[in-house]
Amino acid sequence: MAQTKILKKAFKKILKSGIVTGIIGTLVYYYTRFVGKTTRWNIKGIEKFYQYWQKEGSIILIGWHGRAMLYPYFWNKERPLNALVSLHQDGRLIAGFLEKCGFGTIGGSSNGNAVGSARDLLESLQKDTAICIIPDGPKGPSMKLGKSPVYFAQKSGKPIFGITCSIRGSKIVRRAWDQMMIPIPFSEGICELVGPYYAPSGANEEELEKIRLRIETELNAACFAADKAMGIEKVVPGTTARQKKYHK
Repeated sequence: MAQTKILKKAFKKILKSGIVTGIIGTLVYYYTRFVGKTTRWNIKGIEKFYQYWQKEGSIILIGWHGRAMLYPYFWNKERPLNALVSLHQDGRLIAGFLEKCGFGTIGGSSNGNAVGSARDLLESLQKDTAICIIPDGPKGPSMKLGKSPVYFAQKSGKPIFGITCSIRGSKIVRRAWDQMMIPIPFSEGICELVGPYYAPSGANEEELEKIRLRIETELNAACFAADKAMGIEKVVPGTTARQKKYHK
């Protein structure tokens, strides 16, 4: 038991190394590019998505943590985008991966730099740089939308779009809190974008909650439908990292 704890501690220390996180980010980048290029995609809503991006100058893109690996594949690099990344350990890995994809990154979470990251995200939108937020990260509850994207939409006047992906034959890591999808190459897949969703500047808390719930419901419905079409068992929203830790 003591040896196991020592090994876990050593492994975590290795993962904190900038060299190691850089290597992992690079490997994930090339793997996702390979999967993306070898997948026969059915893409829904992307024309509308880019039309609104062109019209508004910038947008707010959201997607669930468990599918985040594939989102960058569909990004048109001609348009700047800054992604909010956690200051936690997994956030450093994700930041390295996203920077390899060409994204800008803004560090912040509910536990650190929340005010600074909010300011940077709003400034990005005002300067016609889109932002991407994974609203159920870094620890859940999974597939539950927090208030922050709606807040940024109300303050900036920019629309929210949601994205989801599913690939036939992929593995869902059911023991992970986010039920992460590990995609496989040479298959078929669905990518769907839902939106736009606006939050009027004069909306009260009750109206904002209705908008938040509508986005969450419609993004989940798109995710469930894509998984069903790809023959993947339905994922169950609402799990947190803490729940998974104590119920293994």
